Amino acid sequence: MADNRGADPRDGDPEPRGAEGGEDVVDDPILEQGAVVLRGYVIERINTQDPSRQVSSEDLGGRPGEQQEPQIKEVVEQLLRIAEEMNRNAELQRLISQVQGDCAQDIFMEVARSIFADGINWGRVVALFHLAYKLIYKALTTNHLENIRTVIGWVLKVIKEQLYGWLVAQGGWEGVIRSFSRWRTVAALASVVLLASFVYYRKTR
Repeated sequence: MADNRGADPRDGDPEPRGAEGGEDVVDDPILEQGAVVLRGYVIERINTQDPSRQVSSEDLGGRPGEQQEPQIKEVVEQLLRIAEEMNRNAELQRLISQVQGDCAQDIFMEVARSIFADGINWGRVVALFHLAYKLIYKALTTNHLENIRTVIGWVLKVIKEQLYGWLVAQGGWEGVIRSFSRWRTVAALASVVLLASFVYYRKTR
């Protein structure tokens, strides 16, 4: 899935093309696949939490059928397994539930920086996706649909500015498949760092 062709997309425009709004016109495999994987993660989490709510990739700014690629499915599945460990942390879930659906970009970015302040691993990537999922779900349930693509754009910005080099080193998004045997440890570490991040978030509100 990784393709490190061409110039480093972290150079040049400050925003990935299409990031504001979530459309996949960024012309970069890491960012495009990141948006697809995030949408897949959000859709599957909603299917689990609220099965009566039918959400498609198109609702989240994606393309029809984008979730059918076998590698995308496998990546999303592994990320969801990491998330399941995080879901068992009651205090973490309580703190996440307090995040406002109209969370400002500067607050989102500050929390994201906090998540990755002392390192990157797949558990922390899931922590970022879990935060985005919560905001997107709130946008859906409160009928603030314009916020959905904005949140996806924020995640793409974080991927571009903070995670891009690390993802390339992992071989792209499918790197989580190869590291699956370590997911319980990674998830436990992610729970701790996300808990600390949300403590920071609450103090700065």
